[in-house]
Amino acid sequence: MDDLVILNIGELITLSSEFLDKRGINPCTTGESSQGINSLATGENVSSLPPQDSSIGMTGKKQGKVRAGKEMRELGIIKGASIGIKDGKISYIGEPRKAKKEIDAKGKVVMPGFVDPHTHLVFAGSRVDEFELRILGKSYKEIAESGGGIANTVKNTRNASEEELFQQAMRKLDYALLQGTTTIEIKSGYGLSSKDEIKMLRVIESLNKKHPISVVPTFLGAHSVLPETNKEKYIEKLLGMMGEASKFAKFCDVFCEQGVFTKEESRKILECGLNFGLRPKIHADELTSSGGSELAGEIGAISAEHLVYPSNKGIELMKKAGVVAVLLPGACLFLAHKSPVKKFMDAGVPIAIGSDFNPGSSPVLSMPIIIGLACILLGFTPAEAITATTINAAYALGIEDKVGSLEIGKDADILILNINSHKEIPYWFGFNPVEKVIKKGEVI
Repeated sequence: MDDLVILNIGELITLSSEFLDKRGINPCTTGESSQGINSLATGENVSSLPPQDSSIGMTGKKQGKVRAGKEMRELGIIKGASIGIKDGKISYIGEPRKAKKEIDAKGKVVMPGFVDPHTHLVFAGSRVDEFELRILGKSYKEIAESGGGIANTVKNTRNASEEELFQQAMRKLDYALLQGTTTIEIKSGYGLSSKDEIKMLRVIESLNKKHPISVVPTFLGAHSVLPETNKEKYIEKLLGMMGEASKFAKFCDVFCEQGVFTKEESRKILECGLNFGLRPKIHADELTSSGGSELAGEIGAISAEHLVYPSNKGIELMKKAGVVAVLLPGACLFLAHKSPVKKFMDAGVPIAIGSDFNPGSSPVLSMPIIIGLACILLGFTPAEAITATTINAAYALGIEDKVGSLEIGKDADILILNINSHKEIPYWFGFNPVEKVIKKGEVI
């Protein structure tokens, strides 16, 4: 007997290619129901499903296929289905079976939990004064050059104890969970010394152990170079940190940007990380066309992030190498930037969307709000934004086999939304549609 079944689902967003293919179901390419599409996509009686094949979603061949271009509109919507959960995993999708507990989701949207692939969630203090300075006309670069920006947060984070950082971060994760985030990436980068970077990574490790949200750790010792620091000497220190950082982190990230780390300096840091088993990520082309997108393709990074000013060559190299473009609408809002979404779509580069939660350029941790900003500022459709915050975001973290889509055998990270259609997520901007969060089969 299953532990839990969600019944009578109004709109089930599976993002599962294999589930649809095995039944000959055509996914709604616009994320909408329309005439002529199989009954499971249009909301007719779910009893037309063939007998359940327990192998579906377990072969790994097509699980939550990463989507690019128009494929990002394919949500694999099924209406009127049920989804079963056993031992923290999805056990079936189709006709309901008996279970120890039932949840009726009639008229509601059920979808995978949000995966936030880019955050700086562990820090102390705020930069609220800098927020006002930007309103008064100061640029991000001008603020940083005057001792603000990342350096300001580094000072506060260094002065905070490990326990203080942990408790503050736990409260932030509590909020993110209420907003539907079930997996989150967290970077270090506000220590910028061996002692303080490892302190941050220990905090991130503790968060993963003690909070319901799954936390993916990234080493970002190459986040900045403090004004009083010799860059060449700091890069050597960074390379020396890599062994210890690799005990905690899964990825190595670098801020490849004019005035921070050059393309070749970034390559040196990321190649060192690779030697310790840390997969590369890159803060690329945020403020200028710095060669970051090109380096991402050349080095085979799992993702390049920000990408406001990528070169055409960089986009082409990213496509060839299978690099995921992680775009950050919150930072675009606060810094008055706009990533070239159409270029990535036309090139067939998979796009993920993250919150970039940080105290300076994106103090936004709500993924429903981030989806709204993606649609309003960057021109994503609701379906594209949902794809970018679920299965494509999981790909940007290398965990697509576990989360990001609703398929048999994957973690039962599921949201029940108190809305009738996925299109309402960005439409009701600022409203939290999340009614229930289920994490690994447990109702939170």
